[in-house]
Amino acid sequence: MQVFLAGASRGAGREIAKRLVIAGHQVVALLRSEQAKADLEALGITVVLGDALDAPAMQQIMSEHSPDTAISTIGGLPSDGGTRADFAGNKNLIDAAVAAQAKYFILISSIGSGESAQALPPQALETLGAVLKEKEQAEAYLVDSGLAYTIIRPGGLVSQPATGEEVLTEDASVAGSISRTGLARLTVKCLESDRAKNKILSAIDTSMQRSSQPFETFEP
Repeated sequence: MQVFLAGASRGAGREIAKRLVIAGHQVVALLRSEQAKADLEALGITVVLGDALDAPAMQQIMSEHSPDTAISTIGGLPSDGGTRADFAGNKNLIDAAVAAQAKYFILISSIGSGESAQALPPQALETLGAVLKEKEQAEAYLVDSGLAYTIIRPGGLVSQPATGEEVLTEDASVAGSISRTGLARLTVKCLESDRAKNKILSAIDTSMQRSSQPFETFEP
């Protein structure tokens, strides 16, 4: 599958890029700078430079590569000034995917967005409020775009090996943490499964769940 991946320079995006390559997919990675270019190209990934906040550039780049699927992990921090990419950048990517006639869009969002706000304590919601509002806007825009979609809301991201206990759920009250490698595994499972299409899913590692409440898992 031809996959356009935004946010592959570091973190969860980089882990998703690696997992896509292992699974045999062709990856075009969007980077804002050349910092990670050599590392990604060494994996066999095609790298294109551009800023998701530049709508005409996203239209041009996406149309040149005609991906089957677009995946976005882009976003900002509460402390970031100016325009964050959480909504504006993802909106441009979604519009570009529609124009390029992509079939599917996977958006990596966050627990705390939308109805999953119930899963976070008030202090966390206050700290992350502006970012979560933009993520919720991006989710809604994707749902209304006409694209087949999967929205994955990971809990707190940690840098450690996957445990094998990573799961997806449609239960918006679930909270916890998950490794970036574990999130990557779940993302590629969704990419390769029709069951995950048009679903909004939370992603946690059950060994890092914040409470002992039982919940039903979703298997792509």
